Amino acid sequence: MFRGFSAIVYKETIHILRDPKTLLLMLVIPGIQLTIFGYAIRLDVENIPTVYYNLDGREASRVLLDRFTNTGYFKFVGQSYSDDELNGAIIDGRAKVGIKIPPDFSDDIALGKPSQVQVLIDGSDSTVAMQALNVANAIAMQSSFQIIQERLPGQRQPIEMRPRVLFNPDMKTANFMVPGLIGIVLQVVTMFLTAFAVVREKETGTLEQLMVTPVSRLGLMVGKLSPYACIGAFEVFVVVLLMRFLFQVRIEGSVMLLAAFSILFLFTSLGLGLMVSTIASNQVQAIQIAFLVMLPSVLLSGFMFPQESMPYPIYVFGQVFPVTYFIRILRGIILRGAGFSELWPQGLGLIVIGTILLGVSATRFRKTLG
Repeated sequence: MFRGFSAIVYKETIHILRDPKTLLLMLVIPGIQLTIFGYAIRLDVENIPTVYYNLDGREASRVLLDRFTNTGYFKFVGQSYSDDELNGAIIDGRAKVGIKIPPDFSDDIALGKPSQVQVLIDGSDSTVAMQALNVANAIAMQSSFQIIQERLPGQRQPIEMRPRVLFNPDMKTANFMVPGLIGIVLQVVTMFLTAFAVVREKETGTLEQLMVTPVSRLGLMVGKLSPYACIGAFEVFVVVLLMRFLFQVRIEGSVMLLAAFSILFLFTSLGLGLMVSTIASNQVQAIQIAFLVMLPSVLLSGFMFPQESMPYPIYVFGQVFPVTYFIRILRGIILRGAGFSELWPQGLGLIVIGTILLGVSATRFRKTLG
């Protein structure tokens, strides 16, 4: 019944050992990924980027700001000196919370009058927004309770938080998730199709046959990428239509700016797919390497989990993935109505990564063919 079983096992074992690249991907990489993601994935929201506009400047206002910092949920990343600057920090994505303390804050506290502190919250990330809202209200209650006990027994709550949720006031999850999904879907389509197309021709030997034709190596590489760039552009059109009319997510910013950044991301993602194809020798390896890129892209890019809550080395590691910058661009244009002046650093990041990927991939592609 099991005749030849041991011989087949021996044959397959030898076959696996003769392919150390695949063996490494199968045995070592899962442990590395588990270690990284185990530290990176945290459902607790911490270190929310926050800016403040302190019109009072006296001790009572500084104590209140210290209470925000001491919770561990808020991390001050800058100070604003006008309402426009406070709003601008949230629109361009540098901060998710803005705190405005009125000029008569200390006087109101001393006189036993209620003082209203405005808290602006970026509602495009519903998880972070809800956490910031709850903690801000808790800080107001705790601070008021302490003031009442020490100075004003019997008085009503002296500090009143006035939260205002921007961009996604209903805090709908779809408004946060769907724009991020666009980036993930586009990377999957362009990277996988490009990688598999080149690797498949390697396996069948047609890539070498193309080299005996009058086609130049640069023409061959660009010709391989161009159809998938067109497919990616069509995918952008389809997913944006679905987002707008199926999920009812409005585009608050410029559609033309969104299209321009999408084209930039497509070429970066195509370079990523070409890089995978130059490393992999067969389609099995291409799948393993592609997932090696895709899983960190999903978990470390800010698509699902706030990057601010990740350990700093892992946060830095998350910045090497193109989709990290594209998701910020998508949410900035679609949800916050951000313009080029707010998003150009993310575009610059895509240009740098795309240039490196395409340059290295093109060099490896020529060596592979040579």
